Amino acid sequence: MGEHFLPKRGNYRGLIVYQKAECIYDITYYFTSTYLQKGDRTIDQMVQAARSGKQNIAEGSAASATSSATEIKLMNVARASLQELLTDYEDYLRVRGLEIWDVNSEKAIQTRRVCALHNDSAYYRDAIAKRSDETICNIAITLIHQTDAIFGKLISRLEDDFVRNGGIKEQMTRARLEYRRTHGEEHKANEPNKSHED
Repeated sequence: MGEHFLPKRGNYRGLIVYQKAECIYDITYYFTSTYLQKGDRTIDQMVQAARSGKQNIAEGSAASATSSATEIKLMNVARASLQELLTDYEDYLRVRGLEIWDVNSEKAIQTRRVCALHNDSAYYRDAIAKRSDETICNIAITLIHQTDAIFGKLISRLEDDFVRNGGIKEQMTRARLEYRRTHGEEHKANEPNKSHED
């Protein structure tokens, strides 16, 4: 019965959304340490936003076994953190007169294809070492957009499940009531008839 309200969840490393968030973090760490001047507050802001995206997925997944509401909340926090990071990358390109690739450009289309196929952060750590700051920013932007789309589907599914089945507390209450009902009936069925005589 415990399997109904304490599902085996929490394997955040197996989530594609986490894998992509880890790729984004590694790209951001490399990018900020390579292309931003030491002491620039933007470094901490970008790295922290990338870290928040990754860590809140892990924490939300860990919380999933005991609190669906907390899981949903943390997934939304992670999503918002990556949206904040997206604006930082776009700002970097805009203020320096660099190109934000048009979604229909060949470069953007090819990057989307590659990013859709690779969720291993080691792949990106190797690839970006040979790329310009403009290209790295656009790779990060592409990954953030893809991750955001996955977040949208994941959070929608979690919310639907929460509406249909309630949170963990509601599921536990139903399980307790069901246990009492079935075991109470069994107890009555097995209870010997008492005699009024000693």
